[in-house]
Amino acid sequence: MTHRPGRLHLNAFLMSVGHHEASWRLPESDPFANTSVAHFKNLARIAERGRLDSLFLADSPVLWNNVGRRPAGTLEPTVLLAALAGVTEHIGLIATASTTYNEPFNLARRFASLDHISGGRAGWNIVTTAGVDAARNFNLDELPAHSDRYARAAEFIDVSLKLWDSWDDDALLGDKENGVWGDDAKIYPARHVGRYFKVGGALNVPRPPQGYPLLVQAGSSEDGKELAARYAEAVFTAQQTLDDAQQFYTDLKARVRALGRDPESIKILPGIVPVIGGTEAEAHALDAELDRLIKPEYAKRQLAQTLRVKPEDLDLDAELPRDLPSEDQIEGAKSRYTLIVTLARRERLTVRQLIGRLGGGRGHRTFAGTPEQVADAIQHWWDQGAADGFNVMPPVLPSGLEAFVDQVVPILQRRGLFRTEYEGRTLRENYGLPRPANLNHGQDLNHGRDLVEAAE
Repeated sequence: MTHRPGRLHLNAFLMSVGHHEASWRLPESDPFANTSVAHFKNLARIAERGRLDSLFLADSPVLWNNVGRRPAGTLEPTVLLAALAGVTEHIGLIATASTTYNEPFNLARRFASLDHISGGRAGWNIVTTAGVDAARNFNLDELPAHSDRYARAAEFIDVSLKLWDSWDDDALLGDKENGVWGDDAKIYPARHVGRYFKVGGALNVPRPPQGYPLLVQAGSSEDGKELAARYAEAVFTAQQTLDDAQQFYTDLKARVRALGRDPESIKILPGIVPVIGGTEAEAHALDAELDRLIKPEYAKRQLAQTLRVKPEDLDLDAELPRDLPSEDQIEGAKSRYTLIVTLARRERLTVRQLIGRLGGGRGHRTFAGTPEQVADAIQHWWDQGAADGFNVMPPVLPSGLEAFVDQVVPILQRRGLFRTEYEGRTLRENYGLPRPANLNHGQDLNHGRDLVEAAE
């Protein structure tokens, strides 16, 4: 069989004690590890031992979940990643940050600082943040419209690029003899005036080691795919089937090409939740035990919120109601809504069965099997042109990450699908991406102006 050339990219998506919502109830789990720096340092070392490209911390400016359901409350990710930078040398450090509830100057400064602290390993997962609860934490009564959030995001990224480019790489002189530390002629104030932002000055941090942090995007709506095609260098996505993954992959690569970008400059990484056992039976037993520990009353409430229905409208032992809102009526998390409804309808799942399927990865693909079977599943999607790599989401941490690194990664390495050593020191180098040239020099960088104008 002919295999696709090249090598996989693997990102470790870290979430408290695991992605399965009941993982904290296992005897091995520390239910309070979500705020333990030592816990995350251990995970970072494990991921780097496996030569994974990067690790990723999700975030939202709102309290996730009912606190009775699973560990809630998260440390601010760029602060935590700064701590993890001190115990690692190669692995990339990616954090989510919202363009809806931040300002470009502050956020550009935080990621530039993280890139300097880590020696060029920072990445920014760009989100627009769904949900009215987040809006109400920021002086808003309602969630801004979907198109407005994406138009703001496009301008936000443009301003961030200007700020990261507001210092030339050779602006720093350190000329002790002549008493000249830097060259003012190589500083370029942003001077940005747009629909959403007015930013006058240069960033107060020199240009990051990578030029820009790696730009990551995770939305799969039409607006999300258009934003990704324009800016993203890695995309975290969720598909349940090979066909859906291939369609997403082909569509996004075509959008990238149509905008004059090299399709190889964007890495598409679907999520996979690998439940690993020494035998297939052991893997399925762990999967079943985790599902048994789900408290359906919590999960049903969360599902009802996602589907925009009342909890009492969902019968645990019946399929989803036929009269759910249409996708056009959904203003937040459109792609996740569509994925969940499609999964339930396609497989005719009861609400109880759907809760079990979502418990492990919130709509990402869950796969239970031996290390060899997990490696086969990964390779199949790779060979079939459905992914450039995977966003690995262990159901239980740290044991699930250890099993993946120590048992699955060596198989992928033996097959020539994954690196045995890091290619470089920066995140961009390990993703096979060039360091971007400084495009600012006082020029207008409104790459996303058409997205802004489309929302007006």
